[in-house]
Amino acid sequence: MPVAIITGASKGLGRALAEALAARGWDLVLDARTEDVLKGAAAAVAAHGTAVRALAGDVTDAGHRSALVAAAWGLGGCDLVVNNASALGAEPLVRLDALPLDGLRRALEVNVVAALGLVQEALPLLRAAPRGAVVAVSSDAAAEAYETWGGYGASKAALDQLAAVLGAEEPGLRVWAVDPGDMATDLYAAAVPDDDGARPEPEGVVPAFLRLLDERPASGRYGAPALLAGRR
Repeated sequence: MPVAIITGASKGLGRALAEALAARGWDLVLDARTEDVLKGAAAAVAAHGTAVRALAGDVTDAGHRSALVAAAWGLGGCDLVVNNASALGAEPLVRLDALPLDGLRRALEVNVVAALGLVQEALPLLRAAPRGAVVAVSSDAAAEAYETWGGYGASKAALDQLAAVLGAEEPGLRVWAVDPGDMATDLYAAAVPDDDGARPEPEGVVPAFLRLLDERPASGRYGAPALLAGRR
């Protein structure tokens, strides 16, 4: 069975992707900070009949990242790392002139430093896998200038660049930065609580990620809407 590590997997896109992979027979290591919510998600994912290891913790903790990779090793290896855990930097989002620098540091630690740290920890297993891959969940805020999204967008732009360089340095792997587009998630609700507009559920974006895994295009940055429309 292939094995994936998914961070931020207790709800939203992380949970939706975990359920889709479990339905395909993947064994999973799931991470989130809130233990009871993560346990509920893990139980739902395990109902598909695959092995699931749920480890609650903070991805900025090096010991927690090591435990995630050790759990994957215990399941047989690691074929995929999905860096989905994210921090906004401020909730709700604020303009740069009001952005707390500690909040920016937190966004960079979670979205960039911890993401690279997990990949570094998992690289020996990924290199040994026949179809090793890394997914960095990005955002259109990494490429577009939206008011109040500066800190979060900067962290995602940095994540995109790390993914691009990793793809160049690790030609035996596939490294995809994926912009999932607008989704109805708790993260977005925390970012812009006054915006009650309708948005797609995360489950609707998952086929874009599955297409990458099935077709294994070149490492690079991809937008889920284009993948869903049959483009790259």
